[in-house]
Amino acid sequence: MDFDFMKNNENFKDISPEKLNFLMQFAAQNKSNNAKEMSNMIMGAVSAAKQEGIQFSPTETDLIIEVLKQNMTPAEQQKADQILMLMRNFKKRG
Repeated sequence: MDFDFMKNNENFKDISPEKLNFLMQFAAQNKSNNAKEMSNMIMGAVSAAKQEGIQFSPTETDLIIEVLKQNMTPAEQQKADQILMLMRNFKKRG
């Protein structure tokens, strides 16, 4: 996992150190390059974060997804985007 992506990305500078630490631990543990596995990992991360009292904004969630997608092929990235769009649409309806 390329942690320089997080350290050098302007978008990560506004994330609290607590959230950034959680994100870096999550990224280090999850090295999947498969879109379906990624969606399962995100759901697990959301649950783990909630247990620790951490909530991510939609923007922060998008950053997490970008970190996870960086090791995927373009085809898997496209699948991941489709899965995420379906998840968001489902959440809006629920």
